[in-house]
Amino acid sequence: MAEAHQAVGFRPSLTSDTGEVELSAPMLQEIYLSGLRSWKRHLSRFWNDFLTGVFPASPLSWLFLFSAIQLAWFLQLDPSLGLMEKIKELLPDWGGQHHRLRGVLAAALFASCLWGALIFTLHVALRLLLSYHGWLLQPHGAMSSRTKTWLALVRIFSGRHPMLFSYQRSLPRQPVPSVQDTVRKYLESVRPVLSDEDFDWTATLAREFLRLQASLLQWYLQLKSWWASNYVSDWWEEFVYLRSRNSLMVNSNYYMMDFLYVTPTPVQAARAGNAVHALLLYRHRLNRQEILPTLLMGMRPLCSAQYEKIFNTTRIPGVHKDHIRHLRDSRHVAVFHRGRFFRVGTHSQSGLLSPRALEQQFQRILDDPSPACPHEEHLAALTAAPRDMWAQVRRSLKTQAQEALEAVEGAAFFVSLDSEPAGLTREDPAASLDTYAHALLAGRGHDRWFDKSFSLIVFSNGKLGLSVEHSWADCPISGHMWEFTLATECFQLGYSADGHCKGHPDPSLPQPQRLHWDLPDKIHLSISLALRGAKTLSGNIDCHVFPFSHFGKSFIKRCHLSSDSFIQMALQLAYFRDRGQFCLTYESTMTRLFLEGRTETVRSCTREACNFVRAMEDKEKTDPQCLALFRLAVDKHQALLKAAMSGQGVDRHLFALYIVSQFLHLQSPFLDQVHSEQWQLATSQIPVQQIHLFDVHSYPDYVSSGGGFGPADDHGYGVSYIFMGDDVITFHISSKKSSTRTDSHRLGQHIEDALLDVAALFQEGQRLKRRGLAEEGSEHSRDSLPCHTRGSRAPTTATNF
Repeated sequence: MAEAHQAVGFRPSLTSDTGEVELSAPMLQEIYLSGLRSWKRHLSRFWNDFLTGVFPASPLSWLFLFSAIQLAWFLQLDPSLGLMEKIKELLPDWGGQHHRLRGVLAAALFASCLWGALIFTLHVALRLLLSYHGWLLQPHGAMSSRTKTWLALVRIFSGRHPMLFSYQRSLPRQPVPSVQDTVRKYLESVRPVLSDEDFDWTATLAREFLRLQASLLQWYLQLKSWWASNYVSDWWEEFVYLRSRNSLMVNSNYYMMDFLYVTPTPVQAARAGNAVHALLLYRHRLNRQEILPTLLMGMRPLCSAQYEKIFNTTRIPGVHKDHIRHLRDSRHVAVFHRGRFFRVGTHSQSGLLSPRALEQQFQRILDDPSPACPHEEHLAALTAAPRDMWAQVRRSLKTQAQEALEAVEGAAFFVSLDSEPAGLTREDPAASLDTYAHALLAGRGHDRWFDKSFSLIVFSNGKLGLSVEHSWADCPISGHMWEFTLATECFQLGYSADGHCKGHPDPSLPQPQRLHWDLPDKIHLSISLALRGAKTLSGNIDCHVFPFSHFGKSFIKRCHLSSDSFIQMALQLAYFRDRGQFCLTYESTMTRLFLEGRTETVRSCTREACNFVRAMEDKEKTDPQCLALFRLAVDKHQALLKAAMSGQGVDRHLFALYIVSQFLHLQSPFLDQVHSEQWQLATSQIPVQQIHLFDVHSYPDYVSSGGGFGPADDHGYGVSYIFMGDDVITFHISSKKSSTRTDSHRLGQHIEDALLDVAALFQEGQRLKRRGLAEEGSEHSRDSLPCHTRGSRAPTTATNF
């Protein structure tokens, strides 16, 4: 999502927080440190390994094995082939009366060794099985006998009751693609957007890179892939996120919306109470690993490492590099309301506070008439400032207001009780959704603590939303948590008839603690500057959200197409109509098939997509011709998507090669050009991962409306979309008002028209097929209208809600 902005034109700052240059450090040392960080993470998960390391076996299997050995020994059989006798000889001699005890201990030690060897074998076998990706590359709906055999073996070796982190030690490592293949795919991806002269120049640079530098850089990456858990993810987190000096607001954070059409209660404190309780229930399940690991096809596990930092996590600013601070536990949340900060405890001696008790605490804050102290109201604007500035100010703040700062940064998460309503209104549905999205993405610039892993935003009319910091994890992780939260607070916790949380208040609870900030005078100017910059950045963002309700996933499935590829091709058509040209398109997909995998880029603007778009705009092309080109474009997009998911993408490999070149002082004009590219169209699909939590047939309005992010380029768009049930697609579009080339509302209209035009191709194709005229064309083709009239219909809006 927002990662596209961070990845654009970045320049790695290879300096430490002390300002000492590390660029001359040997590359081998950096690889060694990467591996060391990986091993430290493995050791820090020791307790988790102890709990789940026996997976896919179980402690009962050890008891069964020990009992079987004891039975064989009783029957005067030696399954150890003499090893138990040797073990007995090594044990201390406690006298004749303890001879039998020595035999039992020897059997237990032998059973433990054999059991451990069997578990290790199972882990190795499962890792080898999970390294097979042929199932991913097969055509949709087709499954070879080899894949069927693979599925059966995975089922056998996967165990019966996995916990969240059970598969971590069995996941394969992300492979380093062939550098020749990566360069070839890169040149293929930029061909549609470059002139002949520019492409020839780029191809020449690529050939020079392959001849002079590629083999050396690739060797270092191969070495790192063997030593570290993942050859690219730690560098991606560090250089793309933590070393970025830009403001987090808009540039790095993204947002998640509430239900689109319903609000379970209009009582602000009640909605906050249920939502906070649901989030903490999710944290409890996370700590106990009761959240099931995500499985593709119900069988192939994805990496769960990113779940570890959802809660109790803050991005701490540094002068040259930020770092992520994660606490093992936190029993309070930090709350912001009308310029004041509060510390609200979430637990009592008997455990987690009830939703009604939390509602009581939030209502006390809402009813507190005390004003904000001077400059306290705008203090959080510092978290929206450039990171170097915030790092310097934070040093003074930590000295003068350490207790208050620790209460905020050490909270489980941040809660903002906004004084304004938000959400869809019948009076002005389009503008109200746009305002809602803008409030979640940027707010007023000083009412979110952007450093926290996420901020829960509760509006005065009970509407909810999330603002999520991006460095610690990617959207599917926070999306999984958000789905659980919405479903739990609405369907399981529920509300009483008067809109309050169920249960009774607890008068014995102490009042929420008001945080007091002793702000030195030298910070006042910094707060004012940060607020001015945040308001400028916030005011420059143009957000547009619209639900497309003419058709949805069910129609696309009937066309026997990938829903994501369908939308991506429509986006290419919409962008071309908006700008009259093609551009590099960034679509984010996951690489969590591998240990500690994060994301990869799908370059959706392909030659096939461009051919389809040109055909749609060509009056001489018929509908069947356009439809055939559309199917070719979809097939190409699917191939790119599957290659990216299986570790054979382009951009992360080129990124890692670039980092190595910087460490080695090797200047590569080719890599410099790659990382100066602008992504004028950044796209992302919000996945729906827990369909079982929502009954879309009985409660069609109770589905999440997704979220969005800022544009990756000053003259570009950020577009995200989510399939709401079977018949609605919600789009979130962002751009910058300062650009004369972009307009989020204009692109939204083009997207709607493009979707309708593409759907019309399939509807006409079905009519022709039924009449036996599918390949011949016909005078009946859309009432004989040529293709160029597809985009000329009167503007329509999906506002039938």
